[in-house]
Amino acid sequence: MSIRFKNKSDIFNIVVTVVAAVLSVGIMLYGVWHFGLNNTWPELVLNLLYIACLVMMWMYFFNGPITTQQFNYWCSLCVGVAVLLRDILFQPHLAYFPIQKACLILSVALLIMLTYFYSRKDWKSYTKGNLWAIFVVDMLIAMLYNIDIILEPTDEFTSYMLVEIWIRPTITYGLVACFVKETQQ
Repeated sequence: MSIRFKNKSDIFNIVVTVVAAVLSVGIMLYGVWHFGLNNTWPELVLNLLYIACLVMMWMYFFNGPITTQQFNYWCSLCVGVAVLLRDILFQPHLAYFPIQKACLILSVALLIMLTYFYSRKDWKSYTKGNLWAIFVVDMLIAMLYNIDIILEPTDEFTSYMLVEIWIRPTITYGLVACFVKETQQ
């Protein structure tokens, strides 16, 4: 079984992404089981999107039956649907209105960036800055959610929410790491 990337830093980026995302998704699946499907079905839908991204990343890393164009399109679509569902259509109610509006604005910006950068035909013309901007915006959204959760009173859901918030930036990091390598070749 051959791997797509030969540089140790590229391999490290992908392995860290996969390990962190698999642990996070596993914790969230345990949360769905622990709290019941009636309360947590939206998390299960999001986890299915994240699992699809992880499977495609694994297939891409090991030169599986997925082309770069397919990886580009389907992973971008899964992340975009997760952003649309989690942060725009079914936005969680946050205690602080300015943080909620900032998250909404950044989520719309992230969706536009994903559409613009990842859906173009000439996707190898991206710059590293364009690609890392997607990760940075996703990281800012996660940080704002994290700040709001820390400022609110905690309950039994808090630890699971803190884990769930960081799954998507982890996957976005791996996707960007893959695409940065592809644009260099």
